[in-house]
Amino acid sequence: MKKHVFSLPNLLTYERIIAVPLVVLCFFLEGRLKSSDPARWSAFLMFFIASITDFFDGYLARIWQQTSDFGRILDPIADKLLVSSCLLLLAADGTIAGWTLWAAIIILCREILVSGLREYLAELKVSMPVSRMGKWKTAVQLIALSFLLIGPAGERFLPHITFLGLILLWIAAILTLITGWDYFRAGLKHVIN
Repeated sequence: MKKHVFSLPNLLTYERIIAVPLVVLCFFLEGRLKSSDPARWSAFLMFFIASITDFFDGYLARIWQQTSDFGRILDPIADKLLVSSCLLLLAADGTIAGWTLWAAIIILCREILVSGLREYLAELKVSMPVSRMGKWKTAVQLIALSFLLIGPAGERFLPHITFLGLILLWIAAILTLITGWDYFRAGLKHVIN
């Protein structure tokens, strides 16, 4: 395991974790929550780079045969930290507000519940691999959050980008419910036993 701790796939995962406070810091550069255009573009750029690493860390680990239990544990944690912190940041900023807060709550609750279920099942030596729909859910979440991070700063280049981001966030929430139910149903038989 030691040889994989500093493998390139794990370094990409570490980068995603390091990106979390940096993305949030962009909105607090003046000592208070402020989403200026440069702050939004900077946050988007860091988030986008971190999101790209989500694809490459697993892909490279598989093709270079550098998969490890450590990487399998850390990768979903990095994903959840990045998505959760951005949802909370955008809610605090007011980009996600009103009824759309429910989409964010659905996503956050599912992530916590599935993490707890996976942790419990790991003790039973039961693996819960990510489904294809789970990968689509993550992709839609990352695209939605990218659009929402740009928000008003991107409206001049792509009108209604914030509205599009909110629609994608709802689609991600629906996919989140579906994949959450799939995980719960698959894990429930092990919990009951």
